[in-house]
Amino acid sequence: MRLHAIVTDFEAAVRAIEGGATVIQLRLKGAPTGDVVEAGRPFRDLPAAFVVNDDVEAALVLGADGVHLGRDDSGAERALEQGLMLGVSASSVEEALAGERLGAAYIGAGPIWATPSKPDADPPIGLDGLREICEAVSVPVVAIGGVDAANAGDCIAAGAAGVAVVRAAADTRAVSEALAGR
Repeated sequence: MRLHAIVTDFEAAVRAIEGGATVIQLRLKGAPTGDVVEAGRPFRDLPAAFVVNDDVEAALVLGADGVHLGRDDSGAERALEQGLMLGVSASSVEEALAGERLGAAYIGAGPIWATPSKPDADPPIGLDGLREICEAVSVPVVAIGGVDAANAGDCIAAGAAGVAVVRAAADTRAVSEALAGR
């Protein structure tokens, strides 16, 4: 859970793992299930937990470890019934508590800061919002949104179990080193 790298291709996943990523999340926004399955086939053999973004069916076909669902995504019950690790997004304590009640194994909290990788993201919750979510739930919280090597340690200090990186996935080694002291 310490370092999630959110990637769109296998080569980026390999580089992220070499840099210290412990979870690889394949995110192909809006892609049909068949395309996600095709792109995700080589991910199964990587030495990290493999999570598929938004697509329970693709996660099941691929034999992924888990699926991460946004607030508007369906399939949480099916994911849990099939034994997938479920991650859910939350930008408030209320959403985090709802995710925990649903059976989420972890909460993706954020965005912590503004991020260009998700233009439709909610307003940033900052470290205070992250801290509130971490204190409210008993499952691990993974901070996301504008996280990089310069601020990843601050997320851990606020109570997060780990961080998720999109832009910084290209330099997971620097993020991993920043987390090493926390």
